[in-house]
Amino acid sequence: MRRSTAAAVGTLTGAALIIGVRLSVTPPEAPAVAAPVGNLAGATPAPKPSSKKPAASGSKEKPAEKEQEKSKSGLKDGVFKGNAAANPYGKIQVTIKVEGGEITDAAASYPTANDSATINPPAIAALKESTLQAQNADVSAVSGATYTSESYVKSLQAALDAAKA
Repeated sequence: MRRSTAAAVGTLTGAALIIGVRLSVTPPEAPAVAAPVGNLAGATPAPKPSSKKPAASGSKEKPAEKEQEKSKSGLKDGVFKGNAAANPYGKIQVTIKVEGGEITDAAASYPTANDSATINPPAIAALKESTLQAQNADVSAVSGATYTSESYVKSLQAALDAAKA
C-alpha cells in the first residue's frame, strides 16, 4: 500500500512540475503588426525630364514619335495594383510604381498573424529587391517562405499585366 501511494504522489508531483514549467515558459513576442514595405496607393509618378532640346517654334512633335519613345519594357507609367493572391496563411497583394517604363518601387500587403509576422517582412523585402533588379516577375523564391513567394509572384504578374501598354 505504501508503494502505490508513493508512486501516485510521485506521478502527480512530476505532472504538476511539468505543467508548471510549461506555463512559466512564454514564446518570444512576435510583432503584432508589421508595416507594409511601402505605400504606393496615392503615389503619382514624377514628371520625367526630357533630354531632347526644345523644338523650333511652330513645329510640334508627332504622336507617332511619342510612341517610339516608350521604353522597350512596354510598361506605362503609373501605380498598378495586382490581384490579391491567397495562400494557406492569408493574402498578398503587390502594388508597383512605374516611371519611365521601369519599376521604381514595389510594395505588398501581407498577413502578420502568428508565424507570418516573423516570416513575411524579411521575405517581402527580399522579393521587392529582386523585383527592382529583375524588372519583371521572374524572381527567385525566398527559402522558408515558399507560399509567400508564390503569392507575391502571382500578384506581381497581375500588376505587370495591368501596366502593359
